Amino acid sequence: MNTNVGISQQTLEMDSGEKRLHELGYKQELRREMTLFKTLAITFSSIAVFSGTPLYGPSLRYAGPASLIWGWVVVTFFTWFVGLALAEICSSFPTTGSLYFWAAHLAGPKWGPFASWCCAWLETIGVVSGMGAQAYSGAQALQMIILLSTGTNKGGGYFAPRSVFLAIYMGLIIIWSVLNTFALNLIAFLDIISIWWQVIGGMVVIIMLPIVAQPTKPASYVFTHFETSPESTGIQSKPYAIILSVLLSSYSLYGYDTAAHLTEETKGADRTGPIAILSSIGIVTLFGWAYYLALTFSIHDLNYLYDANNETAGALVPAQILYDAFHGRFNNSAGAIMFLCIIWVSYFFCGLSVTTSAARVVYALSRDRGIPFSPIWRRVHPKRKVPTNAVWLCAAISIILGLPILKFDVVFTAIISISTIGWVGGYAVPIFARLVMAEENFKPGPFYLGKARRPICLVAFLWICYTCSTFLLPTTYPLQWKTFNYAPIALAVALTLIMLWWFLDARKWFKGPVRDFEKQDGDI
Repeated sequence: MNTNVGISQQTLEMDSGEKRLHELGYKQELRREMTLFKTLAITFSSIAVFSGTPLYGPSLRYAGPASLIWGWVVVTFFTWFVGLALAEICSSFPTTGSLYFWAAHLAGPKWGPFASWCCAWLETIGVVSGMGAQAYSGAQALQMIILLSTGTNKGGGYFAPRSVFLAIYMGLIIIWSVLNTFALNLIAFLDIISIWWQVIGGMVVIIMLPIVAQPTKPASYVFTHFETSPESTGIQSKPYAIILSVLLSSYSLYGYDTAAHLTEETKGADRTGPIAILSSIGIVTLFGWAYYLALTFSIHDLNYLYDANNETAGALVPAQILYDAFHGRFNNSAGAIMFLCIIWVSYFFCGLSVTTSAARVVYALSRDRGIPFSPIWRRVHPKRKVPTNAVWLCAAISIILGLPILKFDVVFTAIISISTIGWVGGYAVPIFARLVMAEENFKPGPFYLGKARRPICLVAFLWICYTCSTFLLPTTYPLQWKTFNYAPIALAVALTLIMLWWFLDARKWFKGPVRDFEKQDGDI
């Protein structure tokens, strides 16, 4: 009797997130010391205001400024449905396994293991390739900084070749991985710097760029001008061009589930997790739209932006916009270099946060024995309480993903396609399970949608299906090996192997999340 009283007292003193974790059958292994602001900082950094910068040029060329600018608004609208659906589930299941853990429990005992398996691997593919996407963006921004700092493409500046570009790509991933082997408090501290860097730096770019770029484009051009470029893209269909022009927005507005991956390390995670998810969406949608508006208003000569003989070699359109603005006003490129440094540091922080998230996903799946050699990858550093081995596994895979940089021109397109389809596709599984499950089987957390959950989940699921399908499309015509988006082939091979593994072997032993102890009676 006294023992029961002691246990009850201990339960009452538990953090609410830890208590729910205990109810779900897991013991607390990671250090729970993250506050709401720290969790928001890491989540916000995983999305990043400037993340879509490399896609700005292609998106602008497909259908002109109006399609790009209003496409952001449309994508934002539907992103809120996805965010609300995930926030509700996160409130009920505050675990590091997040998406695939949610899928297992929401799909029920019959379909739970298969749903969990699919979701786990989609999520793993998404977050690990997400590291590669940020490393590529960071390498490209640094390539432009070096080029403008050494004299521009016209003035004999140094344009990093493929081999140097790959070395920068690999170096960023290694630095992020080293930093992620330290205690999470270090990452949280850096990401607190990140959130202020992106907010203040974003405001500087958003406000100052149009001022420097005078005269700017008229509002009628930015908001109403529609223009396709079939001669350069090979795309004759206007609807097709519009779909591709919105890829920038779709790529820029995901990653907010990072808050869910940190819930076992966050205080009051059943409340702070949903708040961090929704707050990060709100901040990025406002700042992101303002950033792309600033870029578009500041265009001087649209065709010159893509000229391979311009000052930035036509490699990164926003870099040329910055150069034109500052060189036109002050006759030097110092301001453009400074703004590119702001963007580059943003990529650095974003990649650091994505690495944190990727390691947690791999750790959680290894804890549930869903990855080969799971005992190795699930090991937690005894002092720092971080999944060090999982960090380096993610780093190794991300580096391998970048090796085609040496030969192909479409590596970034392929990596972001793989990342988006995997990452966002992983959202679809628990959302669909939540949509079709019986409401009496769901134990809501503090954030609960109530009767609104069915229409919200339905819209979110359909939007995710649409988004994933668009990233499988060819982005240029005619199809050529050097410019071919190989993401569909890579994903088809990977998912076929994963499904074969399931049907031939894994279904016999993989039962979804493995509990450290039995759940309490009445818990989901």
